[in-house]
Amino acid sequence: MEIDDETINSTGEEEDKKKPIVAILVGAPGSGKSTFCDHVMRVSTRPWVRVCQDTIGNGKPGTKAQCLALSNTSLKEGKSILIDRCNLDKEQRSDFINLKNSHKVDIHAIVLDLPAKLCISRSVKRTGHEGNLQGGKAAAVVNRMLQKKESPKINEGFTRITFCYNENDVQSAMDMYGSLSSVNTLPGGCFGEKKTDSKVQVGIMKFLKRVDPPSKVTSDKTDKTDKTDETTPGPSNDGEEEKVPFENGIPTLGFPSISTADFQFNIEKASEIIVEKVEEFVNKIGNGRLVLVDLSHGSKILSLVKSKAAKKNIDPKKFFTFVGDITKLQSQGRLNCNVIANAANWRLKPGGGGVNAAIFDAAGPDLDTATKKQAGSLSPGTSITVPLPSTSPLFSKEGVTHVIHVLGPNMNPKRPNCLKDDYQKGCKVLRDAYTSLFENFASIVTIQEKISDSDGDVGTERNKKFKGFTEESESKKVNKEWGSWAQALYKIAMHPEKHGNGVIEILDDVVVLNDVYPKAQKHVLVVARAEGVDRLSDVREEHLPILRTMHAVGMKWAETFLKENESLIFRLGYHSEPSMRQLHLHVISQDFDSKHLKNKKHWNSFNSPFFRDSVDVMQEVSEDGKPKLNDDEKFMSMELRCNRCRSAHPNIPRLKSHIAICKSPFPDHLLQNGRLLHASTKL
Repeated sequence: MEIDDETINSTGEEEDKKKPIVAILVGAPGSGKSTFCDHVMRVSTRPWVRVCQDTIGNGKPGTKAQCLALSNTSLKEGKSILIDRCNLDKEQRSDFINLKNSHKVDIHAIVLDLPAKLCISRSVKRTGHEGNLQGGKAAAVVNRMLQKKESPKINEGFTRITFCYNENDVQSAMDMYGSLSSVNTLPGGCFGEKKTDSKVQVGIMKFLKRVDPPSKVTSDKTDKTDKTDETTPGPSNDGEEEKVPFENGIPTLGFPSISTADFQFNIEKASEIIVEKVEEFVNKIGNGRLVLVDLSHGSKILSLVKSKAAKKNIDPKKFFTFVGDITKLQSQGRLNCNVIANAANWRLKPGGGGVNAAIFDAAGPDLDTATKKQAGSLSPGTSITVPLPSTSPLFSKEGVTHVIHVLGPNMNPKRPNCLKDDYQKGCKVLRDAYTSLFENFASIVTIQEKISDSDGDVGTERNKKFKGFTEESESKKVNKEWGSWAQALYKIAMHPEKHGNGVIEILDDVVVLNDVYPKAQKHVLVVARAEGVDRLSDVREEHLPILRTMHAVGMKWAETFLKENESLIFRLGYHSEPSMRQLHLHVISQDFDSKHLKNKKHWNSFNSPFFRDSVDVMQEVSEDGKPKLNDDEKFMSMELRCNRCRSAHPNIPRLKSHIAICKSPFPDHLLQNGRLLHASTKL
């Protein structure tokens, strides 16, 4: 962390100098919160009190209420406090932030966002921990807690947020707070490791992340990339922005306000049209999301649109506003937008300034070349979609697969074809522009959904970058080359520590992931970490130990779920021919109660011979040296039949209505050899 320009501020009003500080530590177990507090309290001349829930009950774990009580008492005595709790989500932080309502204090967040692998390693190895979080159980706890992580934002009520992404950052922050006297203050705002163009450079954990939504990760579709130190924007003025960066796998359009910058369209009128068109399209884009993006924290257009959208009761998970650079939404803001809109000029040329120049510059010459193949010019009120080559930096670094060029009306008299305050025509053109933009995005979403629907492997609605559009036919070949999107599980299996928000358990031989598009109430994947076992056809007798490990881990998770809901019944098995590289075992409840189960192929991939029970696979490998594969396409087109009584149904809605009430016993072959697991099964 560079603190050259984070010089401690000893100027200002005397009253402000003496304000106590409520420093809220934010970080997973093992991130170094207690060490941070101990250091600051040891070296600082400012009076600090550590508020730790692990020890607040006379040296034993206590409650949040006890922490708040000690905080209030300490603040009344004029002491600053260090809140030593995980505080990973907004709700956990809110009560401590509200201390400013009864005390004149500065509220700081110190975010110890160290790599999950490091936090897990520390937690597992430590002994004598105050909260007894140590040893083998620590890894699962850390992973589970990281799934709920929400990065702090100024609009929660913070005066200052300091981000730390490695041990050097933490040391700098400890030194900075340790050097505070009782009359020193720190400047407000968001501060991180590096700064570029007045934005804070931070290291992020993609995917995942958060994420997601909030969120589970579709392990059959998620393409996670290595993390680097990158830039994060300041806080959004969008209050409902909850863990949006970790809602991965959801097709998302990031778009700027069209024509309100260089083309000087009236912002009030523009905000009305944006909300009008969002309301019209928000339910026409499948599971997609729309995100209005602006660079400025004081953006009037974001404020107006947010307010108007709230009055219209537009689902904030389907549409929200976001502060950030549209060319760096993933690296800066942890928001994955696979599609971004460009406020283009009519010639579709790079340069000129604003969003257009920024997008062409970030995408490199590939975007210009790809655009020329699509069109040479653009008329006001229209848009075109340009698939972005994978060689483009915008694709490889930010996960952007498509740029939609859109041209709005011009109200700037210094530019050609000015409408000269003709807002009757201008509003029509702007409405047409957003209509065209959202229709093009809806087409991308439809393509993506068709790909996932044609896939025999459940949960493969493709990865967050939607890279498989041109590779689907190849993915069905037995001797196929894995497409870029299909490498996701392999990457997670080999480096699970880089994907903490999507991984619910890490073991030496397997990782376990939730599916963001589950096809039943409970649906997880147990993924092998061994090299060279891409799919079931690769399995041989030497792989029997890993099959047994995967089965045992799957059984353990089924048992966990059954303790939560004894009515569930589970089946463990493999798809004969998966679409994602790396052998993975499905652990899925047999209710199939999920909005993501949409078509015949989804159903038949789990309820036909295409699905191979884990117990059968292990037996076949043990006896024959390899498993039997039922990978004929005919299984995907079989008629829809109830998994219990085997009655036929014409479509998925009718089938779902039936299975919700069917109480028939399961077919005999499923009741044998431990293929089904339920509460009375001895696990």
